[in-house]
Amino acid sequence: MDTSLLPKTRAEAKELGAKYYFTGDPCIHGHIAPRKTKGACTECLKVEWRQNAVRRREYYIQYNLQGAVKEKKHEWYMANRDKVIAASLARPKELLRQYKTQWKRTHKVEVLAGNKARRRKHRQATPTWLTRTQKTEIRQLYQIAITTTKLTGVQYVVDHIVPLRSDVVCGLHVPWNLQILTQDENLAKSNKLSSI
Repeated sequence: MDTSLLPKTRAEAKELGAKYYFTGDPCIHGHIAPRKTKGACTECLKVEWRQNAVRRREYYIQYNLQGAVKEKKHEWYMANRDKVIAASLARPKELLRQYKTQWKRTHKVEVLAGNKARRRKHRQATPTWLTRTQKTEIRQLYQIAITTTKLTGVQYVVDHIVPLRSDVVCGLHVPWNLQILTQDENLAKSNKLSSI
């Protein structure tokens, strides 16, 4: 905001119908910044907004930890699951990538715990009788998914045809139970049996 173009007093700003004015003098908190005609110094308002944002964030963190709230949110999600997934798939890919990157940066403990749980789940579902060749086939599928992602710019993942965990049947982490899908296809499939 170019302060040289702003009115010099509140009275002048009111007369001109301007939203801001600039006196060049510090406010009671020491900020030398434009002031709102119907309010305070813009820097004081920014400080207040930041403080309120922190208070709101802390309140909602505590609110969301309540058992009844968690249960209600889960019920709503289960009732609207298809809509939530459709809305998620409709979001721009770049926006999702930025959100995931930011979330991983701020939730390092959860990311590590999730990775550890996924590796444990795969390890428990991998039979001891698999040969070295079959284990190599599994690694190659993951490498193909990574390479295809880099070449196409579309996220590819390795999916279990028969899910490792399901209400119907649980599959194994073996080469013939794996397929490469796009991330969108994998999200839409969830832990249901593949049509393949």
